[in-house]
Amino acid sequence: MDLLDTLTAKGLRGETPTREEALAVLATTDDELLDVVAAAGRVRRRWFGRRVKLNYLVNLKSGLCPEDCSYCSQRLGSKAEILKYTWLKPDQAAEAAKAGVSGGAKRVCLVASGRGPTDRDIDRVTDTVAAIKDADPAVEICACLGLLSDNQAERLKAAGVDAYNHNLNTSEGTYGDIATTHTYADRVDTVEKAHGAGLSACSGLIAGMGESDEDLVDVVFALRELGSDSVPVNFLIPFEGTPLAKEWNLTPQRCLRILSMVRFVNPDTEVRIAGGREVHLRSMQPLGLHVANSIFLGDYLTSEGQAGQADLDMIRDAGFEVEGMGERTLPRHRADIAAAAVGGCGTGTAEAASGCGTGGGCGPCGGHSHGAAPAVTADAAETDEADEARTDLVRVRRRGAGTELAPNA
Repeated sequence: MDLLDTLTAKGLRGETPTREEALAVLATTDDELLDVVAAAGRVRRRWFGRRVKLNYLVNLKSGLCPEDCSYCSQRLGSKAEILKYTWLKPDQAAEAAKAGVSGGAKRVCLVASGRGPTDRDIDRVTDTVAAIKDADPAVEICACLGLLSDNQAERLKAAGVDAYNHNLNTSEGTYGDIATTHTYADRVDTVEKAHGAGLSACSGLIAGMGESDEDLVDVVFALRELGSDSVPVNFLIPFEGTPLAKEWNLTPQRCLRILSMVRFVNPDTEVRIAGGREVHLRSMQPLGLHVANSIFLGDYLTSEGQAGQADLDMIRDAGFEVEGMGERTLPRHRADIAAAAVGGCGTGTAEAASGCGTGGGCGPCGGHSHGAAPAVTADAAETDEADEARTDLVRVRRRGAGTELAPNA
């Protein structure tokens, strides 16, 4: 196919495709799917080899969020039966992080629900970072705390935080349809604050909220222009008790096309399969590794993830290898560009991070749920049968940080 030959050639050179080419990827047929994945896989291997970066979430504060993000189980007015607790103590967070690192994670993502941190919250995170790095100085730390105020990013950087995650989630044109208590511009401002302070910028999207192909391409190109070092791709889990509970719009094939489009637009950037991986890709998860070079290990914010050992087995069986703590994530030229842009932040190394995402959102975004389940089509989502089929999909997290049960790492 001429399209895939063109996209592969551009990706191998680190060039960005046109919007029309990106849209064409999303319009390919199921008969063409393996060709699309193979082409995206060549680009992925050019810049990242066969390495898979493992990331681990620690939910510092769960629920109780004043924001109204429609997709979020932690939103204002959510009736989702999630765990709700205030800030973990530094030693509790460090113990949770230890579980992920022992399972092979090189990055720990510290997430807290809410609109944004207070100065006291920054102090809490500072103490938590110190506790984690006292136990393992090489571990990368990403913070995800919501909207940042002036000088907060600088304080996080000084505390030893390597990256900051804040997702754009969807296109600017449709952002008002999913949240009204803050704006798309607020999110862009926070990403720019983090990047400007020398933190590795991580920002991604949520697919499956009823957006168009044009919306997906818009947000992915916006992320490219923002200079995000890492792009987490979340697939919406329509959480019962949230306004998007009936938005079942994704299939495994659709998810693979979205991942491939993101890879073509961001050939030399970390692409992470984040929230919704187990639910929507299901048995086709290994194919996703041929496109993305990063995943989460263990549990998510408000939901259970796939067993950590199952992820490690999947990586090995698919012919990939876990990225080591001392290995660079980003290609050197990307790391050098990022370092120059932020005045010395060498992204992509163990000392400086290459971006973080969350398994379904973070800060004011909230978490998605995971669990193996049968496919539910968009058409079926409008029927009573779809409601019955969803019963076992939502596996709310009842273990890990904030509980007395060990995390699933």
